[in-house]
Amino acid sequence: MNEIVCNHCFHHCHIPEGKTGLCHVRTNENGMNICGNYGKLTAMAMDPVEKKPLRNYHPGSMILSVGSYGCNLSCPFCQNYTISTASEQQVRTEYFSPQELVDIALRQEGNLGIAFTYNEPSLMVEYIEDCAALLHAHGMKTVLVSNGCMEQTIAERLARVIDASNIDLKGNAEYYARELGGDYDSVWNTIRIFSENMHVEITTLVVPGKNDSIPWIEEEARKLSDLSEDIPLHLSRYFPRYKSRIPATPPETIYAMQKAARKYLKYVYTGNL
Repeated sequence: MNEIVCNHCFHHCHIPEGKTGLCHVRTNENGMNICGNYGKLTAMAMDPVEKKPLRNYHPGSMILSVGSYGCNLSCPFCQNYTISTASEQQVRTEYFSPQELVDIALRQEGNLGIAFTYNEPSLMVEYIEDCAALLHAHGMKTVLVSNGCMEQTIAERLARVIDASNIDLKGNAEYYARELGGDYDSVWNTIRIFSENMHVEITTLVVPGKNDSIPWIEEEARKLSDLSEDIPLHLSRYFPRYKSRIPATPPETIYAMQKAARKYLKYVYTGNL
């Protein structure tokens, strides 16, 4: 059958010839693990860098944001589920070679670079590497907005070419395993590697009854401060979306968590309030 075992993330999908893993991206082609969405974009927009969110990285700048399809998590509250849960057959894509995409970035006045975002961009590591080489040749930046669920080898590859990142820290280990289809340890390993190699900011979408515990956010903030107390943490208010019907997070919960996290971190921001 020429089956392969994908080494991109903790799922280690067994992928038959011509098929993809659960992410809909990593593909078995002639026994090789290839990037099935290489250059196939579903979204492109100029955004303020603060929207990534990156508050402490070139504030006031604009950045070209691009996304594709696919993700290796199954969050019930996903904001971009129409592309993150989709396969290539379920979405409209347009192909851009690395040079074509960088040429677009260069034509945007005052543009900082390119942010790979919207779906899970680490799945297209090969494309990001190729684009980053061209961007850096022109003095432009490469940004990653990721769930952090990747194997160490992928994190290390990205750490060599990414200038700044925002990583989701969604909850504790049980929450990742039970409800998100994710892996807490992988996320923390990515945060550690990235923090040693680039500017990193962290986002937690605060969902009532799931990750709104003051002791939990204090522990996560303490662990982040062990890496650096200068790592910004974004506490974002949840609203019902996709499959989740939990009522929106009370603003007072966000403010209480912000106060708790500030015991350890210099920069704790609130969002969606």
